[in-house]
Amino acid sequence: MQPNLHFFPIPISDGLSWAFGGVVICLGWFLWRLLRTVSQRIASYFLVLGLAWLGMLWGLAQTPFFVQLDAKPPRFLVIIVPPVAFVASLFLTRQGRYFLDQLPLKSLTWLHTVRVAVEVSLWYLFLEHQIPQMMTFKGYNWDILAGITAPLLVWYLQRGTPPRWVVLGWNLLALGLLINIVGMAILSAPLPFQQLNFTQPNVGVFKSSFIWLPGFVVPVVLWAHLVVIRRIYATGS
Repeated sequence: MQPNLHFFPIPISDGLSWAFGGVVICLGWFLWRLLRTVSQRIASYFLVLGLAWLGMLWGLAQTPFFVQLDAKPPRFLVIIVPPVAFVASLFLTRQGRYFLDQLPLKSLTWLHTVRVAVEVSLWYLFLEHQIPQMMTFKGYNWDILAGITAPLLVWYLQRGTPPRWVVLGWNLLALGLLINIVGMAILSAPLPFQQLNFTQPNVGVFKSSFIWLPGFVVPVVLWAHLVVIRRIYATGS
């Protein structure tokens, strides 16, 4: 079955594109401040590399680079492989693990509130026929619950040291919500392995600022979960 690509050449509205771009910039600023609490040098490296990465993705999204959907290997890998490889390198090196273990748990949890803004943005992206309804909170994407409950976990953390199972359980459940929407997004994209939503495929993430969703936002949220989960298993704190 061939996907309906009627809306693929239609650009996302400027207002929505700029609004989501603002969400990503705020996330980047928050992450920079978070990294500064441990090392100003690493935070500076992140700022330079992060801006370069976002700029490169934005530039590619303005060209026909991602339009060739039948390219092999899929060009979408350019978006996700570098950040995933970078995150993996942090966990595979002793210096990386030492740095990650110094990050404040409360800030790592606060970071997930960005998921509320992301899910609202996805809803408006659906209204512009750029993604299927399945990928919104009106469908099978409940990732907004992680963003809503994150402040509750922070409040619990501020009251003292909560049981490990509370922090671990929340992170595992929220990670499951992330995996759920990422899986739907991949299987709904008009790529050779598409399995879902042929009537309205996921074409929005190839365009404008929404290229930053798989290329930056998702890896950051995944990273935040993995840092906490590793710390609980490795250090018991």
